[in-house]
Amino acid sequence: MTTPLHLTARRSRPLSGTTRAPGDKSMSHRALILGAMATGVTDIDGLLEGDDVLATARAVAAFGAGVERLGPGRWRVEGHGGFRQPAGVIDCGNAGTGVRLLMGAAAGYPITVTFDGDASLRKRPMKRVTDPLADMGATFEWLGEDDRLPLRITGGSPLFERTFRLEVASAQVKSAMLLAGVNAQGGVQVIEPVRSRDHTELMLAAFGADIRIVDAGQIVETLSVDPATGQERRGTVVNAERTIWLERGKLTAASVSVPGDPSSAAFPLAAALIVPGSQVTVEGVMLNPLRTGLFETWREMGADLTISNRRAAGGEEVGDVTARHSTLKGVVVPEGRAASMIDEYPILAATAAFAEGETVMRGIGEMRVKESDRIALMAAGLRACGVEVQEEPEGFIVGGGPVRGGATVRTAHDHRIAMSHLVLGLAAGEPVTVDEPAMIATSFPGFVELMCGLGADIAAST
Repeated sequence: MTTPLHLTARRSRPLSGTTRAPGDKSMSHRALILGAMATGVTDIDGLLEGDDVLATARAVAAFGAGVERLGPGRWRVEGHGGFRQPAGVIDCGNAGTGVRLLMGAAAGYPITVTFDGDASLRKRPMKRVTDPLADMGATFEWLGEDDRLPLRITGGSPLFERTFRLEVASAQVKSAMLLAGVNAQGGVQVIEPVRSRDHTELMLAAFGADIRIVDAGQIVETLSVDPATGQERRGTVVNAERTIWLERGKLTAASVSVPGDPSSAAFPLAAALIVPGSQVTVEGVMLNPLRTGLFETWREMGADLTISNRRAAGGEEVGDVTARHSTLKGVVVPEGRAASMIDEYPILAATAAFAEGETVMRGIGEMRVKESDRIALMAAGLRACGVEVQEEPEGFIVGGGPVRGGATVRTAHDHRIAMSHLVLGLAAGEPVTVDEPAMIATSFPGFVELMCGLGADIAAST
């Protein structure tokens, strides 16, 4: 099947129906990587079969794991207790999460690996991960531009025990440290001033890792020695920041059930909120509180958003989320919420364009080093569609009102920029076109078919 050069979204009739989002991308990457690091057979159900995750599947196979697809979303990974020397370059395509987590895992084994990716991934910074890994004892060689792929890593076996305090709320950086810590002398300690998504911690525990977490505000016992008397003194203190301790150890295979990705579910739900007369339900959506900041923000904007059938799946709470067309109002999004919805700001900006008043989004400078500079691209695309936008170094302000549309939006090969503008086009006055639609498959294979099945008017164009 030939991928079109452009996709165009036109003002749609009311959307309706029930659908299911693809498997969560964050959990899918981690299930494959931990399965390859573990000993035994890991069965995975609900794996996202997008391009990014498939690149990670190929990578862990190159590291010596047995990887088999049993059916749609059903995969089996046979791990042999660690990564082996690969025969060639590990090409991670466009998968930023994949490459950063794989580097963390590979750093703890006595192997030398060259990592590379596509043109988009080659533009994204890597020192945020390589610097702490180098401090643990891994060595790096930049084969092209400094701080960019391709690079060569030689692992330390074992790595040094270290304590890291994260300067930014980044689940990718934290996860790389924890995966490396599996093979570090004495393990690793990670301190989080702002809590980021915790899938790695939860999954490491499921794979048998010796991991302990003390949340900010939790009372912990202390032990000290009086220098004058030599007597031990015990007491308590309130932990100021979230702290994670991981001991060095072996991982054992586990079964993983991957719930629906809330980042992907956001697109059909957003369309329902802005297209008059719409009602859409997305089933089986992960409701981890570190991933639902967008839902909370939408409710503050006046969205008619309800959750039913809450249940447990794969160690996470899931539920069915229903969105109905709503009259939205602009809000100031709390900066502390950014870590729980950093990938959802593009679609939030698209829905904010239809709200009454301004929606202020700040403290989101991390968006500038994603697959693209998402702040700049969303601002440019919205302006082209007649939306008032004020761009700032660490965020932007979107003014709501009638959305003219009628633009062709440059996506810079970013799937979330493309899908956000296509959703925008479903309620705009004139059609909205995006370029490079093939990249949507990195996170949401079947996006167009799913949306059209709900009644959306999205089609290939020249």
